[in-house]
Amino acid sequence: MTELVRRLGLWDATMIVAGSMVGSGIFIVSADMARQLGSPGWLLVAWAVTGLLTVMAALSYGELAAMFPRAGGQYVYLREAHGPLFGFLYGWTLFTVIQTGTIAAVAVAFAKFAGVIWPAIAAEAVLLRLGPLAVSTQQALAIGVIWGLTAINMGGVRGGALIQSVFTVAKLGALAALVVLGFWGGSHLGEAFAAPTAWTAVGAAGEVLGPLALAAVLGTAMVGSLFSSDAWNNVTFTAGEVREPQRNVPLSLALGTGLVIGLYLLANVAYLAALTLPEIQQAAQDRVGTAALAAVVGPGAAGAMALAIMASTFGCANGMVLAGGRVYWAMARDGLFFRWVGGLNAHGVPAAALLLQAAWASALTLSGRYGDLLDYVIFAALLFYALTVWGLFRLRRTRPDAARPYRAWGYPWVPALYLGLAGLLMADLLVLKPAYTWPGLGLVLLGVPVYAWWRRGACPAGEGA
Repeated sequence: MTELVRRLGLWDATMIVAGSMVGSGIFIVSADMARQLGSPGWLLVAWAVTGLLTVMAALSYGELAAMFPRAGGQYVYLREAHGPLFGFLYGWTLFTVIQTGTIAAVAVAFAKFAGVIWPAIAAEAVLLRLGPLAVSTQQALAIGVIWGLTAINMGGVRGGALIQSVFTVAKLGALAALVVLGFWGGSHLGEAFAAPTAWTAVGAAGEVLGPLALAAVLGTAMVGSLFSSDAWNNVTFTAGEVREPQRNVPLSLALGTGLVIGLYLLANVAYLAALTLPEIQQAAQDRVGTAALAAVVGPGAAGAMALAIMASTFGCANGMVLAGGRVYWAMARDGLFFRWVGGLNAHGVPAAALLLQAAWASALTLSGRYGDLLDYVIFAALLFYALTVWGLFRLRRTRPDAARPYRAWGYPWVPALYLGLAGLLMADLLVLKPAYTWPGLGLVLLGVPVYAWWRRGACPAGEGA
């Protein structure tokens, strides 16, 4: 078998969008965001702006998805709009940090919450030592999840899609139940917004933030919400396996992002209903979801929430494992990745690409630095989201007569607004989080000499590792 087969429908595509977005972040990151912003009102604003950015980008991607309904998705859009170098830089960064780093981070989160139920699974519980490297039971479980999901997805796209649908429905149901319980049992929402300080942002040192300081802090606080809302573009990677892709991929982007962003906003309102702002800020190990559930149903919430988050992260990791290999497969077919990665197994799956992805994600997992991976991923992802949306303008100019079964809603104003907001956010992160964002940018730029080396034939087909 040499070509991918279109076996996925609109439901499958929407589940890939929603399931890849929802991991552990929505249950955790609001604690740190609340500490940075010090205000219930601005906490909701941060999530609302994140939602606006996500939906605007998804609507813009719809036009590109309809124009280029092929495997590789965003890699293809960048290649077609800006040339093969930009496509390669995206694929390079996707492999080195964006996709594999997120898979590692989500797998570590799965293992972390498994430790709530089985205390033997912990970062401090060393399972074995390999020279200076100590492998904990938490890391071992995370790596096991990565390889287990890889094995499932090597058996065919339908099996991976079924896993995705089951776990996505389960975790969206769990998140909706948390929202309902928060509103039903909570009593703090009125007092949170009745207080005169509801819209007064307060910094970590207790100082009231002025407009410029607030804008800067809002940008850094949004790292958590952006990470929680990321990976919606994964469905574009699988476009070569979606039936009627000109219709189903754009529609799945709109449906999936709209559904998840709506639930995220409601979840944060539910947190403010169930908990006071200080309780959100001081939630044990930042587990806001667990604290909110415990406040309305009692102390048995920890185990139930741990199971819900394990299901959520498992489904998220599956979606990313399923989708990522398609990009490396498309790159290999273009001669921009190892030739052996461009093959399909008997089930019509890019098995070599999936195995390579699992190996590198496992290596990142051994670092155990969830927060660092989060920061690297967000800046690099934002950079390529912006370049892709910019490509929409470029293609409208360079290919005015190309078939466009779907046209971006609100063009040119909605895509332009996205570019403006994303640009401000990236500048903010470069200034305020330089320890993570500059290395992330450096990693992207490192791909330039790698691309030149590859194009010169320094790594002939079939060689390399």
